[in-house]
Amino acid sequence: MTRVLILTETDLRKIVQLDNDAVDCVEQAFVALATKAVEMPPIMRLDIPAHRGEVDVKTAYVPDLDSFAIKVSPGFFNNPSLGLPSTNGLMMLLSARTGLVEALLLDNGYLTDVRTAAAGAVAARHLARPDARIAAILGGGMQARLQLRALTLVRPIEAARIWARDLAKAERLARELTAELGFPVVVEPDAEQACRGADIIVTTTPSDTPILDAAWLQPGQHVTAMGSDAEHKNEIDPAAILKAAPYVADSLKQTRRLGELHHAIAAGLVSEANDFLELGVIISGQAEGRRLREAITLCDLTGTGVQDTAIATLAHRRAVLAGVGQAIETTKASGDPA
Repeated sequence: MTRVLILTETDLRKIVQLDNDAVDCVEQAFVALATKAVEMPPIMRLDIPAHRGEVDVKTAYVPDLDSFAIKVSPGFFNNPSLGLPSTNGLMMLLSARTGLVEALLLDNGYLTDVRTAAAGAVAARHLARPDARIAAILGGGMQARLQLRALTLVRPIEAARIWARDLAKAERLARELTAELGFPVVVEPDAEQACRGADIIVTTTPSDTPILDAAWLQPGQHVTAMGSDAEHKNEIDPAAILKAAPYVADSLKQTRRLGELHHAIAAGLVSEANDFLELGVIISGQAEGRRLREAITLCDLTGTGVQDTAIATLAHRRAVLAGVGQAIETTKASGDPA
């Protein structure tokens, strides 16, 4: 007899928020990726072009953790026109000792939103200047909101600009974030003007053509690119990779295949054999991040299975301690075939 804990989005919102604990959880996931024998297979993706949809499956086993997560993450980017969210999904948590299912996290993409924003905070913590005060957010969706909120956890942000193709959406988001965060968040109709003078720039879109030109970048800026998680997506002018000192990947194996680095390689600007830093290597102290105040730094976040295992494990642990969720019993005789 085994028991599986069912956790809904409502349950998970009660016990996991975008806060310092979530940032630290994701930060340690990057450290594990750099220092432990993590098993993280390539992302499996199903494309559904007829409906501008994609489904990613990510997973990772981390030594010393008793469980591992398998995440199914759909992104259907016409959904907002239908009054639906563009992202959804769920996670399964399995025992790393027995393979038995321990929990189903029916989060509708909530945990992915949290861990993605937390990863942006980790990148800024280790690559942006400590006195970074002005943020530019390119995009007007959920990650635009969460990435700015996450930056306030790690840097003294006191003003922000938002650029998005949908001006009305950007204006609504700016009003809401100004009220929530207590500092001015303004809409900038021109992306270049939004970036000019910003200390941190975060790109948060599913764009397949660059929305950030390398020529716009100024000394001392940090860029976090988190929208390019498929081969066809491309938010950053590939020439920006050459300006970065350093360019940092969440997983170099992934960014060579589907991140912003992928496009720089395809354009012949860098070689696939070029060695670049990973974020976990910097966090664990094996390499320096920002070496000069005037350097331009760029972090390429494609989203890793190790982040999903980390946030799912945190959620499960908290759910058990808080008595949240519904446990159901499942029965399978030990001699039955799989």
